[in-house]
Amino acid sequence: MSAATGSSGGEAPPMAAGVDLARMRRQVRLGRWGVWAALACGPLALAVAVMPSPTAKAAAAPEPSAGTVRTAAAADPSGYAELFLAAWLRSTASDESSAQARLAQALAPSVPLPQSAGAQSVLERAVAVRSAQHEGGQWSVTVAAQYADFSVRYFAVPVVADASGGSFTVTGAPGQVAGAASAKVPESAYGVSLPAKGLLASTVAEFLRTYLTGLGEVDRYLAPGAKLAALSGTSYTDLQVEQASAIEEAAAAETVPADGTQARVRVQIKAQDKAGAWPLAYELTLTARAGRWEVSAFATASIAGGGGRS
Repeated sequence: MSAATGSSGGEAPPMAAGVDLARMRRQVRLGRWGVWAALACGPLALAVAVMPSPTAKAAAAPEPSAGTVRTAAAADPSGYAELFLAAWLRSTASDESSAQARLAQALAPSVPLPQSAGAQSVLERAVAVRSAQHEGGQWSVTVAAQYADFSVRYFAVPVVADASGGSFTVTGAPGQVAGAASAKVPESAYGVSLPAKGLLASTVAEFLRTYLTGLGEVDRYLAPGAKLAALSGTSYTDLQVEQASAIEEAAAAETVPADGTQARVRVQIKAQDKAGAWPLAYELTLTARAGRWEVSAFATASIAGGGGRS
């Protein structure tokens, strides 16, 4: 048969058939090797398969997300005690259907109401001033009660919290106690007195006058990059510096020290408006730069650094 005849009959050429046969034989041999390799590695592969991976562990025990709700077991019941005492002092046993009496009974079901006539008009407000936690979810909250005649009485209110810290109950009648004693004021760290006409005190006075009255640009007194939110809702017309003191000795120098020197200052002023004069106090940090003092921190206001200003 001629080559042309073989081609027309659809048979593959001898060379092509030989190549295909050789390729098939190689694939069979590789397949056999792969089977033997799989059998040889079978136990090891099985051991690896059953061994938990770090990824699997992480999937089995995911980390709590930021949105996970956590209940504080030791939630302070001060607000609960405030609410109860205010309602209890404004209620009377002769009118258990009043709103205040029903609220007091809801917060403290086992506590009897006081026998008081006209109690609703006596109390001005109740504010918790101290709380102490005891064992078993027990709390003692001291609440100050201010009356219309400006007198103040203190009551200790016993409260119990459940295990979750989300539910409270007043467990007994409040007891009147003595108020907290005045704490001893520690010695001030601002021990360096500043002359009223000194460079630093004058800068502080000008800065506060601009800040409080709103007359002028406060930015000119700020250190590079410092920004101060404008004061709103005030009508001060002027101020006087009553006392200025600092922590660092450099603050009292007659000349401005080297650039970068800082001075922490506390100043007491008397700010004036149409209603009168108001004693105010501020703590500031000033930084020396280019022969002048600049305000770099203002403790009683929102001030932040960033950027630069020449």
